[in-house]
Amino acid sequence: MIPAQEALQRLQDGNRRFVSQLDADWKQEHVRRKELVTDQEPFAIILGCSDSRVPAEIVFDQGVGDLFVIRVAGNIVAPSQIGSIEFAAERFGTRLVVVLGHSQCGAVTATLDALQQPGGTASRNLLSIVDRIQPTVQTLLETELRHDRHALMHQAVRANIRASVNQLRHGSQILENLVEQGGLRIVGAEYALETGSVEFLDMV
Repeated sequence: MIPAQEALQRLQDGNRRFVSQLDADWKQEHVRRKELVTDQEPFAIILGCSDSRVPAEIVFDQGVGDLFVIRVAGNIVAPSQIGSIEFAAERFGTRLVVVLGHSQCGAVTATLDALQQPGGTASRNLLSIVDRIQPTVQTLLETELRHDRHALMHQAVRANIRASVNQLRHGSQILENLVEQGGLRIVGAEYALETGSVEFLDMV
């Protein structure tokens, strides 16, 4: 079992390699794939956005079997995502969960648009995503940020990441117990489309 702090360091180191454009040795991946046919030991669980520009394995320069990745628009937390994280944390002993949001998130943009311009034609299914993000960004629209779309978007993305982290920390008895007694760590991070860098939020 890899401790959360070591897992976090591996992600940070991998992202630095990614930003530096150092090529991973992908030739070894076919060998690794055969080794993982009957078992896996991912060292981190990533709850990320479905955005095609944010592939976690590439962003963190990790290979086959290294990450247990769950992707959903807006990196929202719903029962299926919680269940998937519980499964990986219990079954594989993975001790780090990262909620990975990103700049210019389309789901956050859609939520802001829905709040600022009600009555759009979004599908019921898209609205189910928007509804999960809305409570977090609604409060931002009640501040001076509503006059600065760029700053509003930046803060909304981060608020959404933090909300998802909070939901995972307090929305599952299994995860709560693992945090309190099993060394599980749940952190938020933002990927910058502009630079390729990942900033881990609220690190202590």
